[in-house]
Amino acid sequence: MAKKEKKVNIKETNSKDNKNKKSFFKGLKAELKKVIWPTPKQLLNNTVAVITIVLITTVIVFVLDLAFESLNKYGIDRIKESIQTIESTDNESSTTENTVNETTNTENTSTTEETTNTAQETVTENQVTTENNVE
Repeated sequence: MAKKEKKVNIKETNSKDNKNKKSFFKGLKAELKKVIWPTPKQLLNNTVAVITIVLITTVIVFVLDLAFESLNKYGIDRIKESIQTIESTDNESSTTENTVNETTNTENTSTTEETTNTAQETVTENQVTTENNVE
């Protein structure tokens, strides 16, 4: 008996599916009859309106893109200039410091050489004096 009940249930399920499908298509047909389709003139007007709006939006986006790109480029160029100015200032400062250091080193070297020469002359004079005193 269980087998017969299963067969009946399967048949009932199939008939319910068919009824649901038929009712769906009936409802679809009824809804499509309610739709108000545009006339060719309305369709043309609406199509032109949509295309016009899309073109206007495209032009606005293009102009804004160019404007932001030029501002960005100008800003980047300005930043590069400021960095180069800072670097050149740093280089000039380091060059000035190097020049001052070189000058100081040269003066120190000259002073050291003069001191060495003076010391040697003094030693030589002392030797000559000592030799004269010994004689």
